[in-house]
Amino acid sequence: MQNFDRRDFLKKTTALTGIALLGNFAQAQDDAKARASKFTPVGGEAPVEHLTGYVVDERQAWFRRGNTALTSYRAHTTQKYPYFYPVAGPKTGLSLTSETGLPWPHHRSLFFGCDKVNGGNYWQSTIGTGQIVSQGIKLGNVDETSGELTDLCLWSKPGEEPIIQDTRKFKIQLLDNGNYYIDCSFLLNMLTDVTFEQTNHAWFAVRCAQDICVNGGGTLLNSEGQTTEKDTLGKPARWCTFFGKRAGFTPETIEGIAMLLHKDVPHPAFKDCPWFTRDYGNYSPMPHLWFKEPVRVGKGESLEFKYRVVAYAGTPQEADIDGLWEDFVK
Repeated sequence: MQNFDRRDFLKKTTALTGIALLGNFAQAQDDAKARASKFTPVGGEAPVEHLTGYVVDERQAWFRRGNTALTSYRAHTTQKYPYFYPVAGPKTGLSLTSETGLPWPHHRSLFFGCDKVNGGNYWQSTIGTGQIVSQGIKLGNVDETSGELTDLCLWSKPGEEPIIQDTRKFKIQLLDNGNYYIDCSFLLNMLTDVTFEQTNHAWFAVRCAQDICVNGGGTLLNSEGQTTEKDTLGKPARWCTFFGKRAGFTPETIEGIAMLLHKDVPHPAFKDCPWFTRDYGNYSPMPHLWFKEPVRVGKGESLEFKYRVVAYAGTPQEADIDGLWEDFVK
């Protein structure tokens, strides 16, 4: 009887199995290519760059480019207010915003709120001091390059009647160069007489990622060419941006996030609107810190605010932020 060598048997078996697996893998690749050729260019197993969007339980929406997540609007009723996170960099996929961070961890990426409204705080602190509650988000038209989202929110303290009804409309638009923007409008209808007091916590704000803020090595710049908190704080501008080299990528990999302010003025107090800026990564166009007296808006009156948020690769000049502002205000 021939001697049985177990080790030799295992080696031969493994080698034969490997050859079989390689053959199966090659066949699987061929099968996948054959299947992919049967699908349309915007879906199936061979997708090209296009936008998709969906809503989960009326509380969270996602927008994707191909299979890459661009942004999510989060509106759960346990939150202080709804907000966008992430806002992905168009080149790296890393978020251009931070969901929380020192020195003010209550900031939430890309958000809208206000402190000192009829004695309530709709920006920070606990929900008991005031909350902006979504009544259910709805997905609008979505095509290959753009998608729409709406939300109706109520501002109130727990157990009290709402003071503001806030109708939000968002449109995300893919650009040919790989960048994208989100057009945002907020229509605030006063359900009672509302008083906005002086505060440095107000309106639409960006809390950027640490690696692109000034303190993290990035650059703060406004449309007037002013840089850093010292130069931009309290100054009117058409837009403001943080941009810089992305951590973990090559030095040439630069991304930024810009907020563009519409020229329409919803109230005299917002004329020549100054910006609140911080080198640690926060900016918002709002005059509240410079109010000489409280601003009162009567029951039944409304205020509408319009912004464009641009996620871009390269410098603001390369992304043509000025051109995007001109297009926005048309």
